Amino acid sequence: MSFEQNSLVIPITIDEDHLIDGAFSVLQHIRSSWSRDKIKFKVFTDGITNKLVGCFYGDCPDDVVLVRVYGQKTDLLIDRHAETRNIQLLHAAGYAPQLYATFDNGLAYEYVSGDVLTVDTCHHISVFPLVARMMANMHRLDCGPGVPRRPALWSKVRQFMDIMPTKFEDPAKQNRFEELIPPKKKLEEEFENLKLQLTRLNSPIVFCHNDLLLGNVIYNAEKNSVTFIDYEYSSYNYQAFDIGNHFAEFAGVSDVDFGRYPSEDFQRQWISVYLEAFEDREPTNDEVEQLLVHVNKFALAAHFLWAVWSLIQAEHSSIDFDFLGYSSIKLKEYFGKKEKFLNMEFPNS
Repeated sequence: MSFEQNSLVIPITIDEDHLIDGAFSVLQHIRSSWSRDKIKFKVFTDGITNKLVGCFYGDCPDDVVLVRVYGQKTDLLIDRHAETRNIQLLHAAGYAPQLYATFDNGLAYEYVSGDVLTVDTCHHISVFPLVARMMANMHRLDCGPGVPRRPALWSKVRQFMDIMPTKFEDPAKQNRFEELIPPKKKLEEEFENLKLQLTRLNSPIVFCHNDLLLGNVIYNAEKNSVTFIDYEYSSYNYQAFDIGNHFAEFAGVSDVDFGRYPSEDFQRQWISVYLEAFEDREPTNDEVEQLLVHVNKFALAAHFLWAVWSLIQAEHSSIDFDFLGYSSIKLKEYFGKKEKFLNMEFPNS
């Protein structure tokens, strides 16, 4: 599939403290006919990585532009060239909104109407099959010969481990860090053991979203459709990681409760729908059970990845969110489920 497209490059850097003015500067390049007095700006506050501004124009109610400003120091975590490529690839396949422009520290792209998933709607029978099929469709995409088909998981965790802080300038934050987070040596040992355990599963390498938290799924009830957004971390990766990461996100972000992690019965339903779409045939019970085992093991990797990511954010992000607390919650779930999930066995084993 050819997906290299030209999007407008605007030489603008938006100040996080002047989001509205910055968004209007971007609009002057991509919606030059819009007069400022008719534009309504809405700053969304749900995200914990970037700042997002919705731009609505009275004369064009169906043409809404989103301006996303990258969070501070997120270039340490994210390959922005790959992100742009991912959006263009997925838009060409019909799975993502259109990218209008990039600027020095962000993107402008098409608004997708609908509602983000919640800890309740992600379980609905009218919703979860749409998510499973959309993920299966994404997993069937081919990025072409220019993108090596190798899993991003271990290199990404390694990247995060290498830059995670062990000392914080704020003494109170340092005390919390020492109280809540295991020593880096222990995390290094866990990383190596997890890598050894999961690599041997030989989960298929597919094109993954890699960050399918509930806020990154837009459900449109009228169209009976879902759209995935935010492709900052999308890349080739293990099939089971993408699903396991999504299931882990059923716990929520602002009020994390791992009692919401999906039951095995729900997982079987979800995985059956996914495999039917991915394989173009009805899966066998053994195929469903095997993927279920893989998914739960890789959910551990999702907890670990985002726990280390959150430590980096705790040092650098300007967003009002308890990243240290979030990292601690993720690690507690990792260690709490580690033995159970790693000891799960395949059918007929």
